[in-house]
Amino acid sequence: MASLLLAGRCEAARIKDIAFVEGVRPNQLVGYGLVVGLNGTGDKSSATYTMQSISNMLNRMGLKLDSNSIKVKNTASVLITAELPSFIKPGAKIDVLVSSIGDATSLQGGTLISTPLKGPDGSVYAVAQGAIALAGFSAGGQGANVSKNHQTAGKITDGALIEKEVPLNLAGRDDFFISLRSPDFTTAERMAAAINDSLKVDVAHAVDAGMVMVKVPEERRKGMVEYIASIETLDVKPDNVTKVVINERTGTVVIGENVRLSTVAISHGDISIEIKTQYYISQPPPLSLKGETVVVPVEKATVKEEKSRLILLPETVTLGEVVRALNLVGVTPRDLVAILQAIKAAGALQAELEII
Repeated sequence: MASLLLAGRCEAARIKDIAFVEGVRPNQLVGYGLVVGLNGTGDKSSATYTMQSISNMLNRMGLKLDSNSIKVKNTASVLITAELPSFIKPGAKIDVLVSSIGDATSLQGGTLISTPLKGPDGSVYAVAQGAIALAGFSAGGQGANVSKNHQTAGKITDGALIEKEVPLNLAGRDDFFISLRSPDFTTAERMAAAINDSLKVDVAHAVDAGMVMVKVPEERRKGMVEYIASIETLDVKPDNVTKVVINERTGTVVIGENVRLSTVAISHGDISIEIKTQYYISQPPPLSLKGETVVVPVEKATVKEEKSRLILLPETVTLGEVVRALNLVGVTPRDLVAILQAIKAAGALQAELEII
């Protein structure tokens, strides 16, 4: 039987849950560094960039070495990625993700050497360093090896120290913009109306499906934090394009709100064909002077057709009622997917059909 999930009535959501103030967003940071202290699981000598990086690091420490003379297995080249939240101040710490870019087999037990993390503008916003934590392990030898989870990527909790803040000044502004996470004209208009009704002043209007502009009265410009906080907690009922999502592998059907059908008649039946081959053996009688055993194949074909039921659905019926009716008939998940596709092709399904 198909698994049916019916989306309930769409309730109101806070503005901060469906939208964000323009400019108030995380920023991506990335850096290149070295992980040391590995137990022979680091990059091999073929990773020349690792040897060059070790040589450069030691040269900065006063040791003049040629990269060609360096042969180590306890070091790996890695990329460090992190997200820099808005308004985070210097001295705060954030988590970083460390991923191998060479042929290291494991980062278990490794320590990341101090690595600057840069933003898209090339400026250094954080410095990462610390012991790497892997969500798994690897053990064994040449004859047998046991591993759990991924061994070439790990996380350092609070591993990066913020050195620079992303500049974003809201004080004194005469307006700001709220961006919707899922653009929709109806939702944008409802959001502007909710803000105006709450403040009793016409200060908000929808610019397009993804943005609402909010004016800041002169008396509120010195308290922007309080002004924005009073707006982002307002409730708005979001509206989206009606969808029917089907997982063909599992037979799961998820139906959005407001799905409707035009008048349609559905008839569905299966035909199964089974072919069997049996072998009959003919042997000569006992004590006969001549004769040989003969094997004769005999094929038998059977055709079975299930009874088809015709269902008439009026225009006022919802898709949820359609699926419940089909389940009562006894359709399989594969049959249900095929029927919904056919209804959509006939133009009777007033919703977007998405197959994942």
